[in-house]
Amino acid sequence: MPATSSLFAQLLQIIPLPAFQRIVREEHGERHAKGFTCRMQLVAMLYLQLAQARSLAEICDGLRLTCGKLNHLGITTAPARSSLAYANEHRPARIYERLYYATLAQADAWRPGKKKRFRFKHRLLTIDSTILELCANLFPWAHYQQRKGAAKVHLVLDHDGYLPTYVVITDGNTTDISVARLLRFPKGSIVVMDRGYTDYAMFQAWTEQGIHFVTRLRDNAVYTVERELTPPAHSQIVAHQLVRLSSPYAKERCQCLLRRIVARDTTGEQVVLLTNHLSLGATTVAAIYRDRWEIEIFFRTIKQCLRIKTFVGTSANALAIQIWTALIALLLIAICRFRSTFGWHLSRLLALLRVNLFTYRHLWDWLNNPFRTPPIIPPQQLMLGF
Repeated sequence: MPATSSLFAQLLQIIPLPAFQRIVREEHGERHAKGFTCRMQLVAMLYLQLAQARSLAEICDGLRLTCGKLNHLGITTAPARSSLAYANEHRPARIYERLYYATLAQADAWRPGKKKRFRFKHRLLTIDSTILELCANLFPWAHYQQRKGAAKVHLVLDHDGYLPTYVVITDGNTTDISVARLLRFPKGSIVVMDRGYTDYAMFQAWTEQGIHFVTRLRDNAVYTVERELTPPAHSQIVAHQLVRLSSPYAKERCQCLLRRIVARDTTGEQVVLLTNHLSLGATTVAAIYRDRWEIEIFFRTIKQCLRIKTFVGTSANALAIQIWTALIALLLIAICRFRSTFGWHLSRLLALLRVNLFTYRHLWDWLNNPFRTPPIIPPQQLMLGF
């Protein structure tokens, strides 16, 4: 049977519509809407991401040129540029933040499973942030430096599927550690981070809560060696010690026993790691920190493949809506990758989707075999009975 809706329409069907409607009601998103619904705004902002539109005019004109294919998207007409700009500035970005987490729950069912390189069963999470540079004249609320503006995206990346499980959008002056102090993790989680998240009181609290961390030790850290351990043979581990922090400041805030591991990276340089996990092997701890690089790859990918470096609105609310809808688009693409057998790379899948958004093909068949020509089925002509 031929497909009866476009690939874009089938992508939108992945989004939990009942949850979206409930969120809109609870957040009063369509108060004084005058015909321009949150569904129309969502379709327009997802089109911005998937079609790589560069302005409000490109979004509205692109949807207007679809020649009657909007009905399957859940809208009847293309939005006006002024209506979309007004909605992005005034409708609460909280709607799309909550929709992201509702869609994330949908994506959890399609995750490929734990990474086989690690045998432990606990969740492996990485904390980091990235800066989005802005023009200080156009974004005065995001003042960062003397002549620059910036926004910052803080997120927690789950290594089971490499999807963000927690996202915070702030201005560029918000420190990473202030966001990390607000996070709550399940007991037994292993949290990986760089030296910017060093907080000895937080380390002590995590240890008491049964949360493990792996980070780099600061160069000026003062510690006392409790016990020297033998590094594994034929490995990249140079030193392995049980230590306690001994400076007056650190000793007052963190009294737990820690492990100091010195490992060589792929370039031969030594990396000094600090962790409160006392049972994992030293080579496993080094491999866990090496896997932290996946969050850097994630940031680079979304900046290259999604529209989060240039914005179609200048208010803080419009910027947040564009980032949240970009992350929703990322979840839709991730679900497609999880269900497909083709072995897609994110950038390639987005590139082919961009030129096939309004192609009438079955989404899951197209994902598994995108270059196969669909069979031409002749129309069923009625036969005369005489």
